[in-house]
Amino acid sequence: MKDQELKKAVKESYSRVAKNAISCCSSGCCGSAKPQQISKKIGYTDEQMRAVPAESNLGLGCGNPIALASLKEGETVLDLGSGAGFDCFLASKIVGPKGNVIGVDMTEEMLARARANAEKGGYGNVEFRSGEIEALPVEDKSVDVIISNCVINLVPNKEKAFREAFRVLRPGGRLLVSDIVLKKKLPDFIKQSIEAYVGCVTGALRKEKYLDVIKSAGFEDVCLIDESDFPLDCMTNDPTGQAILKSLQGSAEEIKKVEGSISSIKVSGFKPGQR
Repeated sequence: MKDQELKKAVKESYSRVAKNAISCCSSGCCGSAKPQQISKKIGYTDEQMRAVPAESNLGLGCGNPIALASLKEGETVLDLGSGAGFDCFLASKIVGPKGNVIGVDMTEEMLARARANAEKGGYGNVEFRSGEIEALPVEDKSVDVIISNCVINLVPNKEKAFREAFRVLRPGGRLLVSDIVLKKKLPDFIKQSIEAYVGCVTGALRKEKYLDVIKSAGFEDVCLIDESDFPLDCMTNDPTGQAILKSLQGSAEEIKKVEGSISSIKVSGFKPGQR
């Protein structure tokens, strides 16, 4: 499938999420868990969730990049695939009024929701820009920290995405990413499913390849901070989960092929220069 067709599918899926103001996971991931329950399961604290507009937390993601970023007051932070603004608002409180947070997303409905949340919460140091991760609407060497949460796996050209991240970081800047990777080859019935791609499954790379792509973009000291299994009931979201589960047709053999194939990882890297 062509890149533009895949991007269109991603945009349509997350547009529905934004319009419905529900998590992709709300009907198929982690049972009937609410966004707050999902966020807590992937690493956010109750305090963090209370600190930002509830409407910004759609229960998306596969980790908490804010917990890893060691943000400092006055820094400029860029969130790749910022959604409704959840991570941006958390970063905003840490970098303070002297800092800046930029969220980039290609889904207009998500951007509209994020901007409404920013206005409602009075986040004067946060802005949301329309754009694609492979062509960031951000100046060269203008960002101190880049975060991303379960988004780059959705980008068809990951090499270009990480090169763009490298371009906009200042020398010595850092990258903190939570994402989905593959531990082994997925069955063909999932790889051929566009719905599965939108659900962060067939867009994922093998772990070793993912780390190599970051290094090849120019990042140094690339480190796998953490890795954990991402179970079938939490990797599939609506409508993706429905499509995959329907494809499985209750086959224990097919389920076994999928289980254990997918990991959630947390990765850091640095752009060469003074830190």
